[in-house]
Amino acid sequence: MRIKPTLENYIFILPAVLIFSIFYIIPFIWVFQLGFYEWDGILPTKVFVGLGNFKDIIFNDPHWWRSLHNAGYITLIALTFQNAIAFLLAWACDREIRLKNFYRLIFFIPPILSELVVGMVWGFIIRDNPQGAGLANRFLLALGFPELVRSWLSDKNTVLTTVALIHSWKGFGWGFLIFLAGLQTIPRELYEAARVDGANAWQSFRKVTIPLMVPVMILVAILTVLGAMQAFVLIIGLVGGEFAGYASVPVLRILASMRYSSMFGYACAQGITFGFILIIISFIQYRFSKRARQV
Repeated sequence: MRIKPTLENYIFILPAVLIFSIFYIIPFIWVFQLGFYEWDGILPTKVFVGLGNFKDIIFNDPHWWRSLHNAGYITLIALTFQNAIAFLLAWACDREIRLKNFYRLIFFIPPILSELVVGMVWGFIIRDNPQGAGLANRFLLALGFPELVRSWLSDKNTVLTTVALIHSWKGFGWGFLIFLAGLQTIPRELYEAARVDGANAWQSFRKVTIPLMVPVMILVAILTVLGAMQAFVLIIGLVGGEFAGYASVPVLRILASMRYSSMFGYACAQGITFGFILIIISFIQYRFSKRARQV
């Protein structure tokens, strides 16, 4: 009598387990295994090199470390600028202002758009064309600021910041939605009690809003890091392929090893290394979040 309900429960979850195993667990094991081989991805013969691929990544591949630096820079901009804008807009929409429901809709439009389409549209706006300056540079010239005109996507000094800001514009809506949900869980009675005690708006924000929003901020930070470190579709649409030039990121380096170098084993080792880095970052953030909740 007890076995039948148990079997029924397992039958219900069996499709999900099969899908997860086929598309996640088995490919992960296969990629992990290929990371120890030298393979071109076509011929059946593979040469076992042990930790040779990982050694080359760590000690002999400056392009890989440059791509990690680029991803870290994009992540830093997302953690500061993107999340600050998202939080301030969520705080404004949580207050009693006119058309706040309309603002909620507008702010959430960018995240649901295709990253490739967003990259191509922004590229059309800021990229110079054979006929002359792009729309952004023409706008700056029309306003009388010729000193601000730049080759935004070809200058190594501006391309990474441009990509980071556009990525922040594309992704701030997710943080905005989570922040807004967190703000709405704060009891209004706390603000009324603070007002009775003589606290002004800034003191209520600093003493009530910020402490209660710390767990939400940590959650948004974790999601932001994982999303920004793996960004690449937007970069392809914005800058283009061929490793994305000065805006190369780890995922594009992995793709480059597979497509242009025919080093599938090396690409698998890069993927494992990148996944290990993300696990370490997630673990550090998790430990920090536990300590922040205890405080």
